[in-house]
Amino acid sequence: MSRITTAVWSRPEAERVGTTLVVALHGRGSDESSMLGLATLLPDAATLVAPRGPVPVDGGWTWFENRGIGRPLESSIKETAAALLEWLGTVEEQHTRIVLLGFSGGAAMSGGLLFSAADRFAGAVLLSGTLPWDAGLEAPEGLLSGMPVFWGNDPADPVIPAELMARSRRWLVEESGADLAEHTYRGMGHGISAEEGRDIAAFLTGVAAES
Repeated sequence: MSRITTAVWSRPEAERVGTTLVVALHGRGSDESSMLGLATLLPDAATLVAPRGPVPVDGGWTWFENRGIGRPLESSIKETAAALLEWLGTVEEQHTRIVLLGFSGGAAMSGGLLFSAADRFAGAVLLSGTLPWDAGLEAPEGLLSGMPVFWGNDPADPVIPAELMARSRRWLVEESGADLAEHTYRGMGHGISAEEGRDIAAFLTGVAAES
């Protein structure tokens, strides 16, 4: 059974009470330290936590085994989703709301959490990735009704298969019911540009300010 055993925080525990919790999920082959720098994008009313994926891969970590880029194995992503939700249950009480922020494989994992328990989250930031299609997770119409969702990518991303990104965009725009903020960054590649960082900061400020 997968477990979340390591996480880094942007502020000490005594300063987290009453803040919005932003859960930052790293990409495949990376680790939690790669996400901590995103704390600079957060408003004062938010705390960032970056857990480590439970599956070792390529000298780093990931959230699930896959059958190709952006294509999780059903048993693996479901196991990790359960582990993340269990872990969140141990830290969420002191926070006013939880927002997901996932990059690349972390975006797919964020999608897995939304598909598994959308009601646990107040928003999501999905960066340079795809939602986890064909992995045994339900994505009914209206699942994210009214939820603020940031969707940012470069249409020419050299890593994520174009058909998966297109399918994800179509669902987010046409079926999810999300209050979608779609951002396109041509020439950015597979990463997070300074412009995108500024847009993320504005988005998170808005979500954290909601009552």
